[in-house]
Parts: sequence; C-alpha cells; structure tokens
Amino acid sequence: MKYLITLLLVFLFTNHSYAQGESAISKTTVNAFQENYNNSNYESIFSMFSPEMKNFMPHDKAISFLKGLKSEAGDFKSKSFVKYPQTKVALYKAQFERILIALFISTDANSKINGLMVKPFEEEKIPTPERNTSKLRLPFNEEWTVLWGGDSKEENYHVIEKSQKNAFDFVITNKNGKSYTNDGTKNEDFYAFGKTIVAAADGEVVLVVDGVKDNKPGQANPLFVPGNTVIIKTNHDEYLFYAHFKQHSILVKQGQQVKQGDVLGLCGNSGNSTEPHIHFHIQNVENSINATGIKAFFEEIRVNGAIQNDYSLVKSDQVIEL
Repeated sequence: MKYLITLLLVFLFTNHSYAQGESAISKTTVNAFQENYNNSNYESIFSMFSPEMKNFMPHDKAISFLKGLKSEAGDFKSKSFVKYPQTKVALYKAQFERILIALFISTDANSKINGLMVKPFEEEKIPTPERNTSKLRLPFNEEWTVLWGGDSKEENYHVIEKSQKNAFDFVITNKNGKSYTNDGTKNEDFYAFGKTIVAAADGEVVLVVDGVKDNKPGQANPLFVPGNTVIIKTNHDEYLFYAHFKQHSILVKQGQQVKQGDVLGLCGNSGNSTEPHIHFHIQNVENSINATGIKAFFEEIRVNGAIQNDYSLVKSDQVIEL
C-alpha cells in the first residue's frame, strides 16, 4: 500500500509541552483533520499546516498524498488517543474504512500541524513479567501487618483486578490485632495514620496526586479510588504503585529521581479506603487500565519474627525491614 508506507512528516518541535493525557490542542487538531478529510476538504487540511510543513510538503504534493490515502484507506471512521511517544507528537489509533492506521500528529505553538505520519497500526507488545527484577525493600520502616496479600481471593480481594492482582494492603496493629485505639472514629486513632512511607526501589516518580481529602473512618471515597497516589518507574521498567496517602503529605514531585528508602509521604485514608492504610503493588505499565500486576518479592525482611529472603507476603504476616 503505497501511501500507508509513506512518511509525511516534518516534526519541527517548539518549546511547549503536553501532559500525559490527550491535550486540548491535539484533540481539536485531529478532530478538524478527520472532518475535513472525510469531506474531501484537502485545501482546508493544507491550510492547517505550519509554514515549515508547507515548505516540506508543498501544496500539490500534500493534496496528492491525501487523495491517495482516501483512495486506499477510505473514510476516517473513528479514533482513540494512545499516547505521546515523543513529547509533542500525539499517537492515535485510527480506524479507516479499509485499514487500522497509526496516526501521528504534531502541532506547533500556533496550533498548526508541523508533523504528520500514517502507517498500519500494530498493537504494542507490552512485557508482562511474573515477578519483580528490581531489588525491593518494604515501603515503610516500622512493623506493619498485611491486611490483604497472597494469591487467593480469600487472602487477597485484589486478585480479581488485572492490574492489582498481586497488591498488598498494610496496616499497623497492636498485640491484640486491632488497628486503632480509643473508639476508632478519628483517623488519628489508627496506628498507621501519619506514618512514613518510603520508596521500595530506586526510580523516577512518574505520577503524583496529593489533593484528595482524607475520609472519616468507615466512609470511602469511590470517586477517586487510589486517593493520594505516587507511582515510581524503576530502572527495570516496573511501576511501583502507592495509594491512600494523607492529603498534602507527599514530598516528591513528578520527574524526581528517588533512591530506595527515600521518604515519599505519610500514610493516610484517602480514596476508596475505610481506614488508614497503605496500598502497594507493582504493574508493568503506568496506566492501570492497560496494566498487569507483577508479583512482588522483598529482598530481606523479618516476617512473623523470622528472617526471610526473596519473600512475597501473605495475609496476616507481620513484617519489618531489616
């Protein structure tokens, strides 16, 4: 297919940048491109080009390309944003009448198209390792209890969720197994509330959410399930996912490099949480919608009073970092 292996691009980047999600500029541009393309308004598409793009792809060449694409692929039926494979290049999964296309589109600071590429779409092959490669420590310093953990639904209700199937929930308990003092009606009654949470491995902070209010005990917030969140990408492309931090307690920023043991923030009761605890799991990609959970083994810890090496936790384990 002649036109679908042709690269039509002149990605002349400017200094503005986009967030991880689809930007308003990209959305407006691709919608206009789709409408004009389907109506065979190729002149309108050419008018959307930046001066540099017009110089790279002159009028007659651009019109010929677009007509050829229409002849081979048909109408542009639907699309979904995939990602920004480069900072200012948006990738869309674009369904045309006769072929599924990877549409790359870039805009400059004036919202003009300065880069365009089409090729057959291929699903990205995402690695799904069975366990962690990075050496892990526990995500805290004191002795905590595994509230949920293990491979069975009885031990770990997370197993039904693809991204969280190897997740842990941790609380702090007293000698009687209770996680709170007094009557447990305030977050401050819970032993875990306000305790320090640390990086389990070296890596880069790729997501921080820190504005979600802490719940009253017994009342969950299902509107933002993870609550205040930190995600760390390790040097082995594993994503360490922490949830339910105390509001405004997170000390790290997106893009920051952290070392194993660095303080991230404090345990809270935000999100879909009925009592102060910390949720921790590893997944293979950042976006939980597409992620698969990875089983976590901790390098050297004390479990129920005994030293364990390369150990994965289960429900009711009492654990502390050596």
